[in-house]
Amino acid sequence: MVTDLQIARKVVSLNPATGEILRQFDAATDTDVYAAVADARAAQPAWNALGVRKRVSILREFQRLLHEKKSEVAALITREAGKPMVEALLTEVMVVLDATRFCVENAFDFLREQPVTHGNLAMKTKSGRILREPHGVIGIISPWNYPFSIPATESLSALVTGNAVVLKPSELTSLNALQLASLLHQAGVPKDIFQVVVGDGSAGSALLHAPIDKLVFTGSVGTGKRIAQVAAARLLPVVLELGGKDPMLVLGDADVDVASSGAVWGSFVNCGQACLSVERCYVHRSLYAAFLNACVKKTKCLRVGDGMDPETEIGPLIDERQLRNVEMHVEDARAQGARVLTGGKRLPQLGPNFYAPTVLADVSHAMHIMREETFGPVLPVMPFDTDDEAIRLANDSAYGLAASIWTQDRARGEALARRIHAGTVMVNDAVACFGISEAPHSGVKASGMGRTHGRFGMEEMVRIKYVDSDRLPGLK
Repeated sequence: MVTDLQIARKVVSLNPATGEILRQFDAATDTDVYAAVADARAAQPAWNALGVRKRVSILREFQRLLHEKKSEVAALITREAGKPMVEALLTEVMVVLDATRFCVENAFDFLREQPVTHGNLAMKTKSGRILREPHGVIGIISPWNYPFSIPATESLSALVTGNAVVLKPSELTSLNALQLASLLHQAGVPKDIFQVVVGDGSAGSALLHAPIDKLVFTGSVGTGKRIAQVAAARLLPVVLELGGKDPMLVLGDADVDVASSGAVWGSFVNCGQACLSVERCYVHRSLYAAFLNACVKKTKCLRVGDGMDPETEIGPLIDERQLRNVEMHVEDARAQGARVLTGGKRLPQLGPNFYAPTVLADVSHAMHIMREETFGPVLPVMPFDTDDEAIRLANDSAYGLAASIWTQDRARGEALARRIHAGTVMVNDAVACFGISEAPHSGVKASGMGRTHGRFGMEEMVRIKYVDSDRLPGLK
């Protein structure tokens, strides 16, 4: 049922580094959301009828425009989400440019009719083929931590396969979603085919209840579970990416300098606000002291500040709520005996949402910091004695998004990777898998269901239809 209970509500975009109001919006009402979906549904058949060649040419133009305006786009990401501009370029703009490249290069082959060979001798007179057809209208609810790359990569797969998209971005980063829409529209995507509804949780709920054909959601486990319950009642297919508590395993033969740099990068990129962040670090006891010393030394060298400053390496957290969550996890760990080796405090002199990059030692699985998603600049480190113990600790989590293993023996690392319960395991790398357009992005357990990125991500955007013809005698 459509209601307008949220009339007169406002959505405010803020700069997390300064608290400056960037823009205020009237929040979309339920009526607005339903109207957007209706317009998308009416326009979608014509978009699909354009054919893949025309849609690919539009994506090529989007890629050209994004490359031309990459600095402008990165600056907006920094102002609204806080991350340093160089990071916005590398982890958002470059990721989207490459995702566009993947769609352009693979759409023809992916959407080509696929013949099906019949092994049953009794069926040899039949000719079968598989068709991939768009769902229709894809609803996307995207988060604030990667406000440009996450909705863009998902939308590109949906658009190139012939779907219309209605995007509801996080209310904290609406401007980036509107920037994406502007670039797509300039490239030739009709306005009804890609729409942004700016609003809070009520708009997301309205999109879930609207007559969409599939929903792609990135966000918290709690919200994801509620979405799954509502979707199940109407058999609405969903893709749910619900975060992680990614473990990092540093084996006894690892290079301490390399692994410690990986830990500092993996824990503090985007101020730790990445679903692929290193949130738990397990180090072989023989390397434990040396590894901690290296991490502390490197962490103390990090330059924290406004992301618009080219010297900044770590920006702010997104808001006070996220800051309080990080503080709670660190204080709980400290109260239970963890040692704060560096950081562990706010940096109010820099602005409203800054927290010092923090390294913790002597942590345990009794602490929130090792069990719940922290989503902040904290590196908790715990020793282990055997590979079996490391695997047990890595798998002792409700989450299963990604993990990393650090070793000088790649075969050993890949063998252990097969024993970890996660959608992705990286050997001697962290976080970077999100930037590989060919690689599927997905998790197990509480980290969600379904996939984005690559061919598997494109598969989520289509329905499979099998067409079978019987070659009767005398028929062409």
